[in-house]
Amino acid sequence: MTKPIFGARLLRSITRAGKSQQKLMTQLFGVPAVKAKPKAKTVKAAKLAKPGLKLAAKPAAKPASKAKAAGAARRSISAPDGMPIRQHARPDVAVLPGRWLASHYAAMPQPGQAPGHAMSYWLYLPQYVPDAAARHGLPLIVMLHGCHQSATQFAQGTRMNRLAEQKGYAVLYPQQAASTQAHRCWRWYDKSTQEGGGDTALIAAVIARVCSDYAIDRKRIYVCGISAGAGMANILALNHPELVAAVGLHSGPAYGGGHSTVGALTVMQHGAGLQASAAIRQVLRQRPGFPVMPTILIHGEGDKVVRPINQAQLVQQSLLLNRLPAGTEVTVVERARRGLTRNAHEIRDYSAKGKVLLRVARIADLEHAWSGGDPALSFNAKAGPDASKMMLDFFAKHRRIIA
Repeated sequence: MTKPIFGARLLRSITRAGKSQQKLMTQLFGVPAVKAKPKAKTVKAAKLAKPGLKLAAKPAAKPASKAKAAGAARRSISAPDGMPIRQHARPDVAVLPGRWLASHYAAMPQPGQAPGHAMSYWLYLPQYVPDAAARHGLPLIVMLHGCHQSATQFAQGTRMNRLAEQKGYAVLYPQQAASTQAHRCWRWYDKSTQEGGGDTALIAAVIARVCSDYAIDRKRIYVCGISAGAGMANILALNHPELVAAVGLHSGPAYGGGHSTVGALTVMQHGAGLQASAAIRQVLRQRPGFPVMPTILIHGEGDKVVRPINQAQLVQQSLLLNRLPAGTEVTVVERARRGLTRNAHEIRDYSAKGKVLLRVARIADLEHAWSGGDPALSFNAKAGPDASKMMLDFFAKHRRIIA
């Protein structure tokens, strides 16, 4: 007698569906990264001087002849006495003349955090200090990495430090602890985080620490990220609009949905649905005087991890948040075909009273990766346009008015 095959087929179908969902969950909480590279060596910094514009920390080890010449030429905003900073002699940052420093912040217990939770962070301080920065402090870019990335990998992949050196910006890289989330994913989908607790409170505290320890222009603090880091950057800006002058979201999920790992997967694949508008209206109800939040959105049309519908919903959320009507002026500022070093793309500006409040870049063929990044690392695409340059150019046009 022949055995029934319906049950076996059903089992295989369920198994395939389970594997498909597991693959998407892996994409949410971390795609296997490139083969690990040897761990970078570190050297301890010398005793640090009081805040000022003189270089204090000892440079990474170099041949004696070069170290002496480089040490005499470098300048940066220095750290206060006793701050536990060590300098990394990494190949990707050693060629830059500025300071590459690392430290950590230990938080007091907060709602949504485990007692004694700490966050590591890296900070790049440029050698080049423009006259305006010498008077008012350095502008600061806060960079939030994606899942299965470290802060230093994000720095290398985006090459943001190189641009920051040219323009005179400090760059801060908070790092999610693997003990908090196994794949270093920021918990953008967590309700308490979206309401200002959890990761949001901790990142805000790290920014406050850096602002108190270094000469930072508090009118020029910008935050950006990719994927889960973009979700966190958005949440940080929505909860601390008095702190953030502009925000940049690369391949990010729509705000307000999720609230669980399965819910996060739904947002990534289908957007936040009706919750997208409702979440922003809730923000405006809680903060009637919410200031404008200039935003740049960058997304690849080939992204199957965080699908482009999320960018479309983020556009609607930004228009609502910035109180821009449906008939807001839209200008196509750049439309380029595919070239040898770039993907085809289009950039649109949404303006009010002559000021660009929303810039939207749609990039054909780009998958879930930082556009124009270092392809030696995961989640970076060699082909441009250069997302880091786009973000820095946009940030340069905006200041936060502090009452």
